[in-house]
Amino acid sequence: MDYRDAGVDVEAGRNFVQRIRTLVDSTRRPEVLGGLGGFSGLCELPRGYREPVLVSGTDGVGTKLKIAQVTQRHHTVGIDLVAMCVNDILTSGAEPLFFLDYLATGKLEPVDLAAVVEGIARGCRQAGCTLLGGETAEMPGFYGPGEYDLAGFCVGVVEKSHILDGSQVQLGDRVIGLASSGLHSNGFSLVRKVVAEGQRSNGGAGYCWDETIAALGSQPLGELLLTPTQIYVDPVLKARREGVPIHAMAHITGGGLPENLPRCLGPAQNIHLYRGSWSVPPVFTWLAEAGQVPEVDLYHTFNMGIGFALVVPSAEVDQTLSWLTQHQLTAYLVGEVTAGSGVVTGLPE
Repeated sequence: MDYRDAGVDVEAGRNFVQRIRTLVDSTRRPEVLGGLGGFSGLCELPRGYREPVLVSGTDGVGTKLKIAQVTQRHHTVGIDLVAMCVNDILTSGAEPLFFLDYLATGKLEPVDLAAVVEGIARGCRQAGCTLLGGETAEMPGFYGPGEYDLAGFCVGVVEKSHILDGSQVQLGDRVIGLASSGLHSNGFSLVRKVVAEGQRSNGGAGYCWDETIAALGSQPLGELLLTPTQIYVDPVLKARREGVPIHAMAHITGGGLPENLPRCLGPAQNIHLYRGSWSVPPVFTWLAEAGQVPEVDLYHTFNMGIGFALVVPSAEVDQTLSWLTQHQLTAYLVGEVTAGSGVVTGLPE
């Protein structure tokens, strides 16, 4: 017996690394030392920081990967992987420096997994960070045919005096919501259940990944649901550099607005949301109707059209909204900071 007999093709692994080398090189920042293939990745701190603080984050894509695998559309989930990590560290004010990925599969399928890495590299370029390294693990017997899983790890840097930690938030501050690109990467266990068992208008049940839904446009359902998570890094960092006064930020992920908005507040503060102040994408309405999902569960599961939030002084709302609009971001005034105990009010209960 040898390792290939056991299901692991070491030579295929080497060839895969060579295949993705150009993708990795396309993300390279000037601070990176060395190249692909070492035991570790090296990156200097950018110049110009007086008291640099490193900020780290890790996440995955979740069961959204199941849709990519069943529809054979692998080129966007890598963007999701990067987005979930870089948007998280952005909330502290951090500039992403480098990203690492962990990709595990039962059998190495070079074409499919190269498409995944292509998405990771695209996400890194959007976020301005280097794909510094990663690990591809072939694990026969652990994952089924065509299955793989992803995890991502990001490190960024922020000036110590510029860290956002909730202490800058004041009562009366306003909340500006940045539009999501759709579902992003949360709630897909419920999404898949709705697709498999949801009620149709003709009385039937269940949907197909390749069918189109009139209310959702011309894209096949599977393709629509795989729309990648919006990466907010570049415009938000640019806003701060140009003096837009941001007191706090929140990335709206699992748990939706009720769980994520309070994470950016100081003590004894609430956020009151203005119902109806932003546009909810049709996909959420369709999920509610097809799955008969109660409104309260929608808000506690999905982003409902707001993927990222900025807390700004009340006097600066118009200026901030104008700046965001000029930079092609869809933004809404969605709420305000009130006295309280760290909850979100104004949503279905």
